[in-house]
Amino acid sequence: MTPSEGHPVANRRLDTWKEIGAFFGRDERTVKRWEVTRGLPVHRVPGGGRANVYANTDELIEWLKGKNVPEDPASVTMAVANSQLQLIPEAGAVEGNETQRDAVAGGRRIGDRREAARASSAVSQWHKTLYAVVVLAILAVVGILIVTRRNSSLRAARMATSASVPHVIDPDAKQFYLKGIYYFNKRTPETLNQAVDFFTQAVVRDPQYAEAYVGLADCYNLLREYSVMPAAEAYPRAQAAAKRAVALDDSLSGAHSSLAFVYFYWSWDVAGAQREFDRAIELDPKSELAHHWYATFLLALGRLPESRQEIDKAQQLEPMSSAILADKGLILFHSGQKEQAIALLKQVESTEPDFLSPHNYLSIIYFLQGDYPQYLTESRKSATLLHDERRLAIAAASEKGFASGGRRGMLDAILKEQMSLHEKGQESAYSLAETYAQLGQKKEALDNLENSYQKREPEILSIRIDPWLGSLHDQARYRELLAKIGLPPV
Repeated sequence: MTPSEGHPVANRRLDTWKEIGAFFGRDERTVKRWEVTRGLPVHRVPGGGRANVYANTDELIEWLKGKNVPEDPASVTMAVANSQLQLIPEAGAVEGNETQRDAVAGGRRIGDRREAARASSAVSQWHKTLYAVVVLAILAVVGILIVTRRNSSLRAARMATSASVPHVIDPDAKQFYLKGIYYFNKRTPETLNQAVDFFTQAVVRDPQYAEAYVGLADCYNLLREYSVMPAAEAYPRAQAAAKRAVALDDSLSGAHSSLAFVYFYWSWDVAGAQREFDRAIELDPKSELAHHWYATFLLALGRLPESRQEIDKAQQLEPMSSAILADKGLILFHSGQKEQAIALLKQVESTEPDFLSPHNYLSIIYFLQGDYPQYLTESRKSATLLHDERRLAIAAASEKGFASGGRRGMLDAILKEQMSLHEKGQESAYSLAETYAQLGQKKEALDNLENSYQKREPEILSIRIDPWLGSLHDQARYRELLAKIGLPPV
């Protein structure tokens, strides 16, 4: 049927914007907009104003056939469906103009064969239109699905190809990486910063070099301890580098060891650190770094037998590592093997006099044994190696205090200098707590530990094993702090 033949069904007049909108299954605003932007055939009663409008369904259907179609195929489907429904007037409808009366009569003269045939032809034509719309919609959906599945298959193929082809490391980046490893293993403020430079050059040369990101993470994890770099600067950098390494290659044991270190000392996430250490050792049971750092993590938790086992494994894998030997000395000390600890630490100190850890650990042991001259010597050496003016000032004050007043004079002088630095934001509350505890001032010690906890100072993670705080173990506030941090009870 062509438009020139006319509609074989009864025309119907729609007398309001609401009825016109209902014909299309749209609201009044939409059909009003179509009148202006798409030429929707709407008529106005003379003298009736803009709101007094009407439209004929014949014209609306012809409009649908033309180029001024609505924004989406659903409108066509709804309009076709509505046009079919509107062929049958509701029972009891009030007859209006001549067109409406003809429509009612045509609908009720069921026995008129001609009208029935024409109505049947119209219904058939609209069914064809509706069918065409539905088919087009289905084809569109199928087409989208085919394209989507094809794109997904292409992405999967690219990922599979990428995974099957190992990354070829840039030769120059490899050399930078090896230099970084060399300087990292020396563990001094200078060499750790040199290692950072070399690892950075490696990733600049080869941005996909996962092992170089691990090197960066390891350096930043240690720079807080071996230099004056603040924890708030070091640990976020370590975490970012470690996560980048994991993203590039999740099978790297070192990346998970680095993440475990950050999770514990920065995020205080004991469970997360345990999970990452387990993963690191599972990936590489022969990683001396994974066993080494896991041992120190276990030490902080007070799991001494396990800590000793892990440090022994690390030593077996890397017998000449000064860092492993020094930490083994500390673990031996906490395990009650003080003489063995001192002997091992002095051995490392003699072979590597510029290595910080033995001096730090021996200073603690000498203080607890009451060997204050040796304590003062090791404290000054540590401050000198760190190039830390604050520690040097504390060392100088402690030497003067000891010379004039012995142990008490030394502690009073240390506390005075620490308080001065603390007021300037240059000393931790945790260090003040240690000194107060040694002076027997438990309340002040606990107040500063609480302050340290509130500030999230990394040092407080040593609270459970710190021998300077041994006198606080019977205090309820101390036990509450352990629980809040997430450490096991003493």
